[in-house]
Amino acid sequence: MSEWNRKTLAKNSNFYPVILAGGRGTRFWPLSRKKRAKQLLALDGKQTMIQQTVGRLLPLASAKSFWIITNDDLRPAILKQLPKLPKAQVLAEPLGRNTAPAIGLAAFLLWREQPDAVIGMFPSDHVIADEKTYRSTIERGAEIAAGGENIVVLGIRPNRAETGYGYIEAGSGFGGDALRVRRFTEKPDAETAAAFVAAGNYFWNSGMFLWSARTLSNALREHLPKTAPILEEIAASFGTRKFAGTFRRLYPKCENISVDYAVLEPRSAKGEHAGNIFCLPADFGWNDLGSWTALHEHHTAKSSPAEGNLINGEGVFVLNAHGNYVHAPGKFVAVVGVSDLVVVETPDALLITTRQHAQDVGKVVKHLDQKKLHRLT
Repeated sequence: MSEWNRKTLAKNSNFYPVILAGGRGTRFWPLSRKKRAKQLLALDGKQTMIQQTVGRLLPLASAKSFWIITNDDLRPAILKQLPKLPKAQVLAEPLGRNTAPAIGLAAFLLWREQPDAVIGMFPSDHVIADEKTYRSTIERGAEIAAGGENIVVLGIRPNRAETGYGYIEAGSGFGGDALRVRRFTEKPDAETAAAFVAAGNYFWNSGMFLWSARTLSNALREHLPKTAPILEEIAASFGTRKFAGTFRRLYPKCENISVDYAVLEPRSAKGEHAGNIFCLPADFGWNDLGSWTALHEHHTAKSSPAEGNLINGEGVFVLNAHGNYVHAPGKFVAVVGVSDLVVVETPDALLITTRQHAQDVGKVVKHLDQKKLHRLT
């Protein structure tokens, strides 16, 4: 991208980051709760995850260009954490309907005013180590997205056969740095994931996409013909007294579906050259911090603590212990003769698991929901 284009993107109002922030982060229970979900926690530094997400995008867009899609439980805290963002553009879904309706609503809202607006869809809880390269990649993706009916996905080069991520199969090159997308595969088994990594032309799906408001709106009209008119009607009421009631009444009627299933998979099925989906290989130190284990690995990679133990407490004693993660602020912590444990204490709950089983923590929240123990969720 030319230097002129880089400066233009950074200064004009044609780039709109849309941040999806409605998740509960159940695998980070008991710290993550309905009203204080993962994206509102400071898991990697002093700022919260959503503050970091907005902060690293601000050089590319003004604060008034941001849109946040969240829920009623989290909206008050998000407004408090991000006071410079327009309150009207922090939207609370009346009912979670997955990513297609969420990003689709933003697309129709922007399409009404600026069809050529380039939308960047970003999860609210990722870690990015190299922010300069991250922004350069987004700038390049925005350039491709603005060049036609194009969809751009940021693909992460896999360093292991991970079964918890979706994969992108890349094909022929485009424009020197991008690759045409052949297909998307959701969370393969271990054998398939290993084959993907060995093949060399597969990337993890980061969940970060770029497209124009026109491109996404048209794609939703084509692939979600029942939901698209609902989103258009909601968008048409934005800025009026009817908006809150229309949003609450109509949005639950939208299909509960991800944008991957709704748009990307059927679009990629058209063929490598017909689908106009492009993967930008990304190498900027990405981590989605999906579990306590991932958080432990992230911090130990940065700081290399003694014996791999990460302990947050008011005084620590460690003896013959390895690879543990303990969060017990305000308490003296003694860790003796144990390995690979995850221990997280809050005033009303205590989690004890292993790093191997940390992915199952979300099942605790399902149990609490079933038992209607809402004070713990």
